[in-house]
Amino acid sequence: MSADRREHWEAVWRERAPGELSWHQETAERSFALITASLGRPDAAIIDVGGGDSPLTGDLARYGYHDLTVLDIADAALDHGRRRLGPLADAVTWITADVTAFRPERACQLWHDRAVFHFLTSGIDRSRYVEAAAAAVAPGGWLVIATFGPTGPRQCSGLPVQRHTQTSLTDALAPAFTPVEFSTEDHVTPAGDVQQFLYGRFRRS
Repeated sequence: MSADRREHWEAVWRERAPGELSWHQETAERSFALITASLGRPDAAIIDVGGGDSPLTGDLARYGYHDLTVLDIADAALDHGRRRLGPLADAVTWITADVTAFRPERACQLWHDRAVFHFLTSGIDRSRYVEAAAAAVAPGGWLVIATFGPTGPRQCSGLPVQRHTQTSLTDALAPAFTPVEFSTEDHVTPAGDVQQFLYGRFRRS
């Protein structure tokens, strides 16, 4: 795990309330819709990468999914997530890890990531991310990912980011994952700024 990367994100979560962070969502409607469109079974295993304080896990749990894992680089983010879920948190697996060094212990049917991949600005880190995702997702499984789109911000939380097009995202995830559909969403931050997100749904090749 990159100590510098982890320290950066621990500091972000210590210094700001979750509702002040630029990626904050009250609901994760787009992600939820793409996940439920992909999976037909409530026992399907789902991992949410970078999902520390996301509302998504709670939404999925209340919908009936019960094999849920949340991975985040920051313990502080996971602590917020546990508090958000309350009693539901006991049924979730919580993992502190840098996704570029993550090695899954078992397969899942769906990998979800909103707003982690675009922080990987080096090709090596992106390759390591794809290796982890490919090792985690069972054949025929799904990857649902959202990154800053071509008109999105150039940096976030004090770090440079890599914006993506449909082509660059497809190239980065190939050949392990095959694109199924794309969409964009204009996310309004708590400060009132508009950030373009590119969503992609991919199938494990």
